[in-house]
Amino acid sequence: MDKAKFEAVNLQGRGQLVRTAALAELTFDGLLGVQGKKVVRRPDKTPSDEFLAGVWRDVPAEKPKNWLQYVHNKAATAEEPVRDQLAEAGVITLRAKRSLLSPIASHQVTVNDPQQVLALRETARNAVLAGTDPAAVPADELAMTVLPVECEMVSVFTWKEMSEHKRTLEALAERFDELAPGLRKALRDSFLVVRGVGGGWGK
Repeated sequence: MDKAKFEAVNLQGRGQLVRTAALAELTFDGLLGVQGKKVVRRPDKTPSDEFLAGVWRDVPAEKPKNWLQYVHNKAATAEEPVRDQLAEAGVITLRAKRSLLSPIASHQVTVNDPQQVLALRETARNAVLAGTDPAAVPADELAMTVLPVECEMVSVFTWKEMSEHKRTLEALAERFDELAPGLRKALRDSFLVVRGVGGGWGK
């Protein structure tokens, strides 16, 4: 936040992160079911959020499938609709035209209330720094804490902090796995694929 920009190291894999967060929310809300380490759609009701509804529809209702394809296959197009929703809500202002030549240009935005971002960041950090019992951490805060670590995003925890709090992060990750078995691993696998080929920038 002090530099008012996204560092390149925190851009790769954001599409995967956004889709995984959506899948986690849908699972926590009971709109997706988990059988073993596979996911299936529960056709009870359609989510009111347009992006969540799109992710929900991607998952079949007939037969459980592996998480990875729903994290990975549409990751490149996941960030844009969420960014547009934030802009429409007045949370951010788009600052630059999107460019096919630079993966960073399309991510240049102005955050209209930086304190909102800082508050969310502190929420994600508190579960680790306060040593909270993983079972007592709300599911949404658990996802905010665990998932960025899988994408090696140092905007939440520095490398030093991730090393110092390794055991705590592992305990929180285990708790997340109890709530959404297989989803965290799918995110990590997808991230490693895009990092290895220099992709995962999103649009």
